[in-house]
Amino acid sequence: MIKTLITIVGPTAIGKTALSIKIAQKFKTAIISADSRQFYREMNIGTAKPSSEELAAAPHFFINSLSIHDDYSAGDFEKEALAKIEELFQEKDQLVLVGGSGLFIKAICEGLDELPKPLPGIREKLNKLHQEKGLGHLQEELKKKDPLYYKSVDINNPQRVIRALEVYESTGKPFSSFHQRKTNVRPFEILKIGLNTDREQLYQRINRRVDQMMEEGLLEEVTALSPQHPLPPLLTVGYNELFDYLQGKYGLEVATEKIKQHTRQFAKRQITWFKKDHKTYWFDPQHETDIMSFIEANIY
Repeated sequence: MIKTLITIVGPTAIGKTALSIKIAQKFKTAIISADSRQFYREMNIGTAKPSSEELAAAPHFFINSLSIHDDYSAGDFEKEALAKIEELFQEKDQLVLVGGSGLFIKAICEGLDELPKPLPGIREKLNKLHQEKGLGHLQEELKKKDPLYYKSVDINNPQRVIRALEVYESTGKPFSSFHQRKTNVRPFEILKIGLNTDREQLYQRINRRVDQMMEEGLLEEVTALSPQHPLPPLLTVGYNELFDYLQGKYGLEVATEKIKQHTRQFAKRQITWFKKDHKTYWFDPQHETDIMSFIEANIY
């Protein structure tokens, strides 16, 4: 039988985790997580990490694999995940790759360019600009210098924005220009399933998830992490807004609404990214029977 990597993509809160577990159970296989925020042990509620019951329902890899103190890139993930996939394919005919981090999915399915090392002092300069002038200033700089990447990146994630500007300042070339390489041919088949639904329903799912996160103790999680606030993994939606609340920039209700708004914006960008790949087959997550039948019909 041909080895097949069943890849599940789509916007946040669409139901990728639940589907990936059902697929893994059906084919008695394992899940490779390509959610770049779920790598970190210290970040749980705000990353919508699978519950302990979900993690026990199928073998998972690359969840809780790092500390927020670790320096880790999509290139690092490409090397480590491909090695793990090769190892698992020794015993399995199918594996599941799941996540909403487009760059990390691309790293596995197509490969990434080797990014240049940044010039000394560039990141420090950009971090200082972020502190002094705010994220909005950096977003405008990125929009001018790399409009292509600006349209697809989560612009409310300072880590992503700073990284792109860092590459531009170091090389004079847009960050997006390093993502144009010829696709690497992988030694396995890749079947890509995209999940999406109508916008109103998706936004309702996102809003409910944020409310649930707050009920589960997201504020307490962020408060405990506040001494580590400048670390790059924490510069992300769901954490930034509550750090701002803790610093007195606005009230808790406003912070919660900002998390919902920024998550909705992020979901739109995820859809834009994944829709560019015309090899992805799209389904509504409610049509689970159709998805399973399609996968079975396309595995050889």
